[in-house]
Amino acid sequence: MSTNLINKYNIPGPRYTSYPTVPYWDIDTFSLSKWKKSVKRSFSESNTTEGISLYIHLPFCERMCTFCGCNKRITKRHDVELPYIHALLKEWSLYLNLLETKPKIKELHLGGGTPTFFSPKNLEYLISSLFKGVDRAKDCEFSFEGHPNNTTKEHLQALFDVGFRRVSFGVQDYDENVQKAIHRIQPFENVKYVTEMAREIGYTSVGHDIIFGLPFQTQEAVINTILKTKELLPDRLAFYSYAHVPWQKGNGQRGFKDVDLPSAEQKRMQYEMGKKLLKKVGYVEIGMDHFGLQNDSLYKAMEDQKLHRNFMGYTASKTQMMIGLGVSAISDSWYGFAQNVKNIEEYQHLVNENIIPVYRGHILNKEDEIIRQHILNLMCHFETNWKEDDLYFKELPEVLQNLKELEIDGLLEISRNTVKVTEKGRPFVRNICMAFDLRLQRSIPETTLFSMTI
Repeated sequence: MSTNLINKYNIPGPRYTSYPTVPYWDIDTFSLSKWKKSVKRSFSESNTTEGISLYIHLPFCERMCTFCGCNKRITKRHDVELPYIHALLKEWSLYLNLLETKPKIKELHLGGGTPTFFSPKNLEYLISSLFKGVDRAKDCEFSFEGHPNNTTKEHLQALFDVGFRRVSFGVQDYDENVQKAIHRIQPFENVKYVTEMAREIGYTSVGHDIIFGLPFQTQEAVINTILKTKELLPDRLAFYSYAHVPWQKGNGQRGFKDVDLPSAEQKRMQYEMGKKLLKKVGYVEIGMDHFGLQNDSLYKAMEDQKLHRNFMGYTASKTQMMIGLGVSAISDSWYGFAQNVKNIEEYQHLVNENIIPVYRGHILNKEDEIIRQHILNLMCHFETNWKEDDLYFKELPEVLQNLKELEIDGLLEISRNTVKVTEKGRPFVRNICMAFDLRLQRSIPETTLFSMTI
């Protein structure tokens, strides 16, 4: 990859798990009543045909990982588990009362934090309670994030017994110097044990998360991590750039200095070498920063043009509505977004007062809806078009002008009514999406909001 292109396009930019992105939500015109209205509308339109997705945020961790930008609470006290679970179930009951008819769950994901901080017994209780009076959609997919150091056979079995068939383990990097810097010491043997145990129990998809661009990480470290990954051959891989956002309140990215991080050019060399090795092993690139074996549902979704992206990342099936339960969780009704309060005590207080604990959100206008679809198309399929009138918008000529320089640099091709990302342009897909992001174009941030695109 050209150093000139890296230097030119390595700028702060969104990862586009939503459009509009969170910093550009119109929170002043948002209200809880508008959010409820959008949820009821979306549910009535899509529950019968698609079902809905559930994301559950489990925020507790026993140790702080200094690469993590997620909302979490560091504690070794496990008496926090049941009160938090009861709050989750209370929030779910508030949504069930709003929906009035029985929902059908298509996708369920447990994220964190560390979901396996919770005991197997309590996780089984949470899921069993969630599904009282609730249906499961045909071909539903349940997944969770497991920490290799504390995911036990009992965790895997308990979640398997209530319907989970996919698990992803956070590997990051196997190099000891990197692990010390990010405060995440986990030997290869731990990852090997939980990977093999999951397969033995019957999980049909085991994924690993690998990060490049970490502090003190070298190209040799990335190569070593991928060679070790080859030994275990997970069905799915997230191989993504470390997002350095130390200015965000509550994350732990302060255990090292900026000079300890690889340069933008070094990061891209790590990625290009990693991608080359992964393809040699048999992985296929899927969307942005994801890879899968051809037996994995994510690969099949890409082949069938059904790949979707939301706040849970890339998913193998689209649902119009996704409800996020738990502290800081974000929901998507398709017509609006809503985020829960970030403080655990405030969250528990609100749900116990029978209040859906949303503190900010955004209701999409028509322009938002069109641009979101274009960005989804680019992120999932690397192309978009406006052959149909409902994907044309009056500012499109302005967007095409924004894309001209990217086209000159060979990162995309523009035809009469189509934009297609080239192979050369795939690492720059975030930059391409930014050209469509009219809210960003109209109000360039004066302070840093996003991680670097490269």
